[in-house]
Amino acid sequence: MIRLPLRILQRSPILICFLQLYEKVIIPAAVYRELTTAGEDIPGCREVQTLDWITVRSVSNSEFVASWQNQLDEGEAEAIALAIELKAEWLLIDEELGRRVAAEYQIQMTGVLGILIEAKHQGLISAVKPLLDALIDALIETADFWVSQRLYNRALEAVEEQEG
Repeated sequence: MIRLPLRILQRSPILICFLQLYEKVIIPAAVYRELTTAGEDIPGCREVQTLDWITVRSVSNSEFVASWQNQLDEGEAEAIALAIELKAEWLLIDEELGRRVAAEYQIQMTGVLGILIEAKHQGLISAVKPLLDALIDALIETADFWVSQRLYNRALEAVEEQEG
């Protein structure tokens, strides 16, 4: 289940790593609508419509989604609901509040940094730092993606790329 990270993942080579790590991705209908109704220039729009390993599913438990509407946006709430309904192995989510809610339901999750770390552990990439730095540089102006210095350092430590 993906929301904002789908916009990030469309930036190669992260998308390639994602495809190699996860054979199938299911996104909720709300995320699909969010990406496809805002126009073709929205990152992720083309991908959700053309990549055959991305499947769109509707949520059955609309009450769950409604119960979180004041705290989460519809895409996040549907992603969490769908993860519960499908007993998903992983939920891809980066937003802090969404992660806290998912943790309450004991959903195993990862984020963009987790994808990069796993890609290095699997030998798909040789280094996390250059990809992470490029991602931050590309997205910092749009405020679509932000990584605290502490989290940045922890990610690099996890792959033994810490500076110093």
